[in-house]
Amino acid sequence: MSLDFVQPLLLLLLPLAALPLLRRRSDTLVYSAIAWLPVDRIGRIAGFLWRAFAVAAMAAVVIGLAGPGQSGAQVLRTGRGAEILILMDRSSSMDANVVPKDVKAGGQFNASMPTKSQVVRELLSEFVAKRPDDRFAFMAFSTSPMRIVPFTQQGDVVQAGLAATGVGRGLPDTHMGSALLAAIGEFEGRPYAGSRVILVVSDGGAQLDETTRQRIEAGLVRQKIGLYWIYIRSSPNSPDLTTDAVGSLDSVEELALHTFFRALPTPYRLFQTDDASAMAAAMAEIDRLQNFPLSVVERVPRRDFSAACYGVALLCCLGLLACRAVQLPSWAPARRDGRSAS
Repeated sequence: MSLDFVQPLLLLLLPLAALPLLRRRSDTLVYSAIAWLPVDRIGRIAGFLWRAFAVAAMAAVVIGLAGPGQSGAQVLRTGRGAEILILMDRSSSMDANVVPKDVKAGGQFNASMPTKSQVVRELLSEFVAKRPDDRFAFMAFSTSPMRIVPFTQQGDVVQAGLAATGVGRGLPDTHMGSALLAAIGEFEGRPYAGSRVILVVSDGGAQLDETTRQRIEAGLVRQKIGLYWIYIRSSPNSPDLTTDAVGSLDSVEELALHTFFRALPTPYRLFQTDDASAMAAAMAEIDRLQNFPLSVVERVPRRDFSAACYGVALLCCLGLLACRAVQLPSWAPARRDGRSAS
């Protein structure tokens, strides 16, 4: 960390601060025998302070105009949490209602019931709010991945990104492979500071080709990323990923994706949800699991010291006024009639 200036050329005006040190004609006394004058210690101190305050005030103003500051500062922040990238499915299927197990939706949109995307946004918002030490990034995907918020500790920015996904309707397609690769790319170039997780929230799966699988696996291993999948079952007829018959049903996209995730050498966990309460329980479990020490070196914005310089100049000006208040405007011997000489 070093001091820098926005307008360094203005520092060439600093020699002007020496002007108050020059003797003025009015500073000389008109008496031929000054040894007869009484010793004025207070006056000498006031005169010294007068010049010191004047020099300091002028120098502080010049330095303040030059714009002193400190840039490039880094702060080590420690806490407990993780680096979490939220990868949220924003396809049209997420606009369907979340239907309780004992209610039939009939395949029609019902405005009286919340949609899956609405429930997910609310739960993710609560999740982000109660984890202030985490570093969050947020991406949405449907036909292509969309980076909404890069890694940050500013929870309000992530909340704004979550709220933005509620605008409009989703697109019909879901390309999970390109979304996962884009999510892994967000960790590239970041120093490893603690637990890393990609949190996939989706109601569908994907059949990934071999090249995409290899790239995803290599990226997760290289960046030391764990994978959590909150799988939202669209209906009771959707595949149940908690059964043991996964290997024989690889033709189903959800099961095929789950099979691939289970074979990864990096940590993976499935959270299958059927309704809003199950989603809330999944988020609570993730909150409990991701509570590891986290240390991040964060670059802070440039600190501007101009206001401090102007504050010093103001104090010096107040000192000048105080010195002026104790000074005698003129000194002359008294006349016999009690009045001072003009």
